[in-house]
This record gives sequence, C-alpha cells and structure tokens, in this order.
Amino acid sequence: MRKILTPEPFANKSADAVVIGGGIIGVATAFWLSRAGLKTILVEMRDGLSTLTTTASIESFRAQFTEPAMAALALESIQVWENFAQVTGMEGYEIDLHHGGYLFLTTDEAAVADVRSTVDGYHKVGVTDSEFFSGEEVLKRWPWLSPEIKAAAYRAKDGWFSAHEVTQGFARAAAHAMFYLRTRATGIETDGKGVAAVLTDRGRIATRVVVNAAGPFAIEVARWVGLELPIYQMRRQRVFVAPHPKIPKEAPLVMDVDNDSYWRPETGGALLGWHDPEEQRSDPMENPQGDWDFPAMNLEKVARLSPFWMEVVEDLKQDDLSVYAGQYVHSPDDQPILGPVAGIPGFHLNCAYWPGVMLSAAAGRWTCDMITGRMDPKSNPLRFSRFAEGVTAAPGAFMRGRH
Repeated sequence: MRKILTPEPFANKSADAVVIGGGIIGVATAFWLSRAGLKTILVEMRDGLSTLTTTASIESFRAQFTEPAMAALALESIQVWENFAQVTGMEGYEIDLHHGGYLFLTTDEAAVADVRSTVDGYHKVGVTDSEFFSGEEVLKRWPWLSPEIKAAAYRAKDGWFSAHEVTQGFARAAAHAMFYLRTRATGIETDGKGVAAVLTDRGRIATRVVVNAAGPFAIEVARWVGLELPIYQMRRQRVFVAPHPKIPKEAPLVMDVDNDSYWRPETGGALLGWHDPEEQRSDPMENPQGDWDFPAMNLEKVARLSPFWMEVVEDLKQDDLSVYAGQYVHSPDDQPILGPVAGIPGFHLNCAYWPGVMLSAAAGRWTCDMITGRMDPKSNPLRFSRFAEGVTAAPGAFMRGRH
C-alpha cells in the first residue's frame, strides 16, 4: 500500500485522476482506476482509510433489492467479495467473509402480502434465490425467534465481512495509486476544458478527472464546482454487545421491518442497529457521536422478535456495550449517484449511499468504466441527470433508514 503517514507540503503534483474521500467507496474507485492504468491520487482528511462512515457500518451485504440498479451493483459486488483474493491478485488474502444470510421479518398479518410481493420483486431483478417463509417455517428453522412472526424474506448467500480488510486490500492492490492521509481537499480548480486541479491543505494536484467520493461531505465538494446535489445526511448509530452464551452464533442478520431494528452475530457477541424515527437530518459531521441511552433502546427493539435478548440484558454491564455513529446519505430515490456531470467536464460522482459498504466494489468499477470509456454514461441508470429526466426508480428496499 502506498500511503503518506507524515503530512508534508508538496508542489507540482499531478495525476490522471484524483479521488476525494478515503472510505471504502473512494478506495474501491481508486483500485479500479489503478487497475485501468491511471495514475491515481486519493486524498483523505483523516488519519486512516475507512475511518468515518465505513467503520460505523455493520459491514454487511445483501442482494435483496427490488431496484434493478441496486440489485445489479449488489450482485456484482458480492461476486467480488466471494473472490476477493483473485480479483485483487493477492493470493490468500482474507476478508473474514460470512454467508450468514439476511432475514427480514414482520409480525403484521397485513404486511404478509407485501413481503411476498417484495420477494417476487427480488426475483424480477435477478435475485432469484431470495425465499419467502411463513411464520411457521421461520420458527422451524430459527426456534429462538418470536412465535408472533407472520412472514419473512430470506437469502442465505447474503452476509457480512471485514470492511477494514476490504478497504486495505483494495488499497494494497492499487499499484498505480497513491493515498494521501491527513490531507484535506479544499477546492477544485476549473478552466475552459473543465476540471484542472484539486486544491488541498498540502498543495495543488493537477488533474483532468476528479471523483467525488466524499460520503457525507459530497454535497460540499460538489459546491466547489457550482453543483448542488439533492442529497441529505442522517446520523445512524450502532451498538456492539460483548460475547454472551445466549447469543446464537449461527444466526443470520435479523431485521425487524416493523420497527426498523436489526442485529447480527459478531465474534461471540453481536452488532445491533435501529433507525430511530426521531433522528433528524444533519449537517456533515467529522466525528459523529452515539447517544449514551441508545444501546438500551436498541436492545429493547431487537428483543421484540429475538426474545433471548431479554436474558442477555440481565447479565450485561456497561463495559459490555459500545455505541458508535456514522451518517447515511440519501438521494431523492434512495439510490447512489454515479458518473459524470453534464457541463462540468472531468467531474464525476460516486456518492449518496446509505448502503455504501455493500455496493462499493461494483460502484467503483462502474465509475472507472465511465471515466475510461468502457461504459456509456447514458446507459448508467444512476446518472445524476436521472432526476431531471424523471427516470428514477421507486424505492422498494426494506430498511433504508429514511425518515
């Protein structure tokens, strides 16, 4: 991995492409640009790669989307996760991949038809191995769940991995890329030909291609070239629970679609999340913090369908719980925005993610292919112009975290 650990001023730097943002999205993009032979520089304002939004995820992936573009990105990315060592050329490299499955559950009888139609929607966009389960079928397979469950959607090949190992693997495999840490982008220069340079607090980098992969700060980066993105941020919190014998180690990722809570096993313990409906839209945050009372609320929510959590709670001490936070970014149709922007030659978007970790591999390749001409931007369903064209897809994914 080529990275600079000690910030020093530089002059006369140049690159074929500059990526702004060192989360998993930006690093995946830099990997594919490097693989295409482009001299690439990635700038990241923090001390390390994937230390803001990426690290605040529950590091999971699913193919269960009803939106065609989202399903396509997810399925392609899963192929990368399953063959990461071969894709990156790093023999034996491990990303701690687990096919634990994703299980969406409801106790609402009126929602059963919606779950069944959603599974049908998955099948229509190519996710043909998603299954519909009745409540009885759910309990037969996972007897520790609530008998109140009426229906479920399940895909066994969904799962989770180490986002840290994925990010570091992409960076190590990017032979033509340089990663500048503790380097804050401060502006973008343009001229009659379009993008001309990226300005940073360490110096100027001449380039004709910039990729905005700045996560929650993408709206600010876009404004440097006069572009207003129709996106917003929301804080989302996560909880880690220390190992406990009552937590099923072979459980899938369990999602309660009735109250927007979820959990999955992790190293004998678990990772939990909940989309608090009272959370408000927020400005981009460099150091989002979790609330002290969030773990208790989250545990109460997940216990509704996984009653064993009430037994776990009886044994928990404060030191057994850790809460952390990141930000989801939402576009009008809850899908990412990828590709070039008309009227701003050289400026490309790879932003507006609420499920960025799971889609990063394919999104980075799509972005690279549009830069190198392998993909026609007009055929890109996630182009920025889709909003003006009126060709957005109706959001259909469960648990989008949007309020």
